[in-house]
Amino acid sequence: MSQNPLRLLLDVDNRFQRDRDQTPAFLHRRDRRFALDCEQQGISPTPAHWLDHMQRLSGPGSADQAGRTALRQWRRINSGFAAAGALFGVLTMAGLLFYDGGQRINITVLLAFVLLQLLLALATTAQSIMGWQPWRWLSKRLSIPPPGSALAPLQPALMARAGHTGGVAFAFTSLLTLLILLVIQDLAFGWSTTLDTAAQGYHRLLQTIAAPWAFVWPAAAPSQELIEATRFFRAAPTSAGTTPERWGQWWPFVVMLWVTWVLVPRMILLALSHWLTGRKARQLLHSHPGMQALLYRMETPTLDTGNQHNDAADLPDVRTQAKISELCNTRHLICWAGAGEPELPRQLTTHNSQILKAGGRASLIEDDHVLATLATDLAKETSPAVILVTRSWEPPTGELCDFLDQAMELWPAGSRVMILPLANDANQSPKNHLVQPWLRFTERLPEGFATVALLPLSPGAPYQSAGASTS
Repeated sequence: MSQNPLRLLLDVDNRFQRDRDQTPAFLHRRDRRFALDCEQQGISPTPAHWLDHMQRLSGPGSADQAGRTALRQWRRINSGFAAAGALFGVLTMAGLLFYDGGQRINITVLLAFVLLQLLLALATTAQSIMGWQPWRWLSKRLSIPPPGSALAPLQPALMARAGHTGGVAFAFTSLLTLLILLVIQDLAFGWSTTLDTAAQGYHRLLQTIAAPWAFVWPAAAPSQELIEATRFFRAAPTSAGTTPERWGQWWPFVVMLWVTWVLVPRMILLALSHWLTGRKARQLLHSHPGMQALLYRMETPTLDTGNQHNDAADLPDVRTQAKISELCNTRHLICWAGAGEPELPRQLTTHNSQILKAGGRASLIEDDHVLATLATDLAKETSPAVILVTRSWEPPTGELCDFLDQAMELWPAGSRVMILPLANDANQSPKNHLVQPWLRFTERLPEGFATVALLPLSPGAPYQSAGASTS
């Protein structure tokens, strides 16, 4: 897998888009398995390694094409900028060095044009750093990926890189054109300006400009004598006493001026744009929402909930040792957490039924009162038993478990609790998958203390209000 940050960002983003069709459980198991394999092999689970792993799982021909297509498009854009820059470089330098033998080539014009090129190069880099997009109109014409794509935040940097690519081609072909014209033509250089500028001030300016190469190539730094001898005026195109050979001594300065202040800055800024693009791509990859989810899946162990098989089509094993028992005859009923409201089946009530309410909205003091009341009444019976009415669709809670633990301490030895889960329609038996949690709940209680029972009901059985006989 290529380590190109742009390619990596595009391939990872495309893989995340494809993973949206998979279930979270599948993705968790797959990526956690990959992380464990990397740990065994002693390698870091980087995005590049993860993509290689995904390609091996998908098989041959599964390489992502979206990233390659986008990069090919940007390579075509860079090539177009380079070709346009090369063409304009030849034409521009030929125009700047046009010499018909009558008027000398003005060094001041060359200095102004070099300054313009330097400012354009700096502005191109500044817009990419600030995220400004003066190329937006061109992006639309070139059908660059829309704002929703992974490369949308990188468009300023990518367009700056394309601009610098064209700038380097422009500077290079301009330099070649300059060298060719120096060989095939006898160019005459001089300097002039409308402003009242002395030769001494112009010399100081050129010394500052030539400072980077003056100690390497002294001949490329014009002397005071050359500047004084090659100044021309509108009224006096030729200077008395100036030999024509002096007009051509400017060419080393012109060559070094172009190389130092046009070509080299463009090359440096092009390299900087490559670095900024890669750095931004790595930041986008690190902060990608899909990458955060991938790291979480790789670092978090997977949990199996009751499934003892490896086949994903098998359901969890929900078998229990507890069995449903028959409902005993007792007058003591507890309606837990609002169960049986607003009415209880008549089969549960008699004329002397003791119906108590606990749990849910009842306070702890009311629960303690229920336990104490039943402890007194059950102590008078030979086979103490209590029916605890619950809602089948509500699973057992820790509050109920604490209530029964306290009941075992207060009630007489041998007391039994019959847990009766009612369906939403009390005339119907609750479904089996709703009863199973209650059976497993009784298995966690002391043996023989609590069992699950179902009420044998007949269709159309009448009801009696639970509140009418509440004690």
